Amino acid sequence: MKTLLSALTAAAAFGLMAFSANAANLVLYTSQPNEDAQATVDGFMAVNPDIKVDWVRDGTPKIMAKLMAEIEAGNPVADVLLIADTVTLERMKQAGQLLAYKSPEAANHDAALYDADGYYYSTKLITTGIVYNTAAGMKPESWLDLTKPEAKGLVTMPSPLTSGAALIHAQTLAGVEGLGWDLYKNLAANGAIAAGGNGAVLKSVASGEKAYGMVVDYMPIREKAKGAPVEFVFPKEGVSAVTEPVGILASTKNAEAAQKFVDYVLSEKGQNGFVKLGYIPARNGMALPDGFPARDSIKVLPIDAAEALKNTDDDLKTFSGIYGSN
Repeated sequence: MKTLLSALTAAAAFGLMAFSANAANLVLYTSQPNEDAQATVDGFMAVNPDIKVDWVRDGTPKIMAKLMAEIEAGNPVADVLLIADTVTLERMKQAGQLLAYKSPEAANHDAALYDADGYYYSTKLITTGIVYNTAAGMKPESWLDLTKPEAKGLVTMPSPLTSGAALIHAQTLAGVEGLGWDLYKNLAANGAIAAGGNGAVLKSVASGEKAYGMVVDYMPIREKAKGAPVEFVFPKEGVSAVTEPVGILASTKNAEAAQKFVDYVLSEKGQNGFVKLGYIPARNGMALPDGFPARDSIKVLPIDAAEALKNTDDDLKTFSGIYGSN
């Protein structure tokens, strides 16, 4: 009996050692909201129980400042990034800070939604449109409606100096004929406020402090479902989109586990997880979340990541010249 118990104990110990040897720890840096980040990590670990994921969350500018400081110090902590925009990851690609990986899941995504060399992949579409309080006198249909007298002093928006999505939005609209930077100048002349992030915009409009706002789609659609007095509009000229790309750090010591994470967030199971959270999935053939119109009715305006990267400093100066450094 003692021999049998010893053998079982030894076998259990060997199994634990084998698991420990095969187990991997990943560190994810992300700009997803806390609940979404946890749901993403939980979904991944359910499929990959031998991989533990720790995550750190902040807005894209802040999480990137943290990461760049670590890289500068020669000690980057993150293995994987899942942040707001492709422009940021394009910058890292050009700096040699990302690891190329050709995910087999890319076959189910439009080529325009991932880097041809495999350095980063879009995971969803987060568009920026107009939110308005249901008590507002005007029901906007166009970006230009926010410059009308009915909206004077009643518009708020996130600042590109704070929000990665707001920067992409400004850069996208700047390239649209009939909108451009003149839209932002006219908004400022009409008393629009640009400060903080998307959450603050939604809170301001939902509370009635402001009647209209520029905001990412999922926030007001979620809050409307909970009973908030808000509506979301996809303006007729089209919407900008950030795609929350995923990329692997070139410095990772857990490349295989990181590749599994990329595969998961691009897979049908991972994409379904994003749909449940209320996002437009990047993967083809997926249903949209409740509260969204048909995907073919949403006009997504184009942006060239490399061109946007080249113009970023000038665009931020242009914005600051209009609204100050909020």
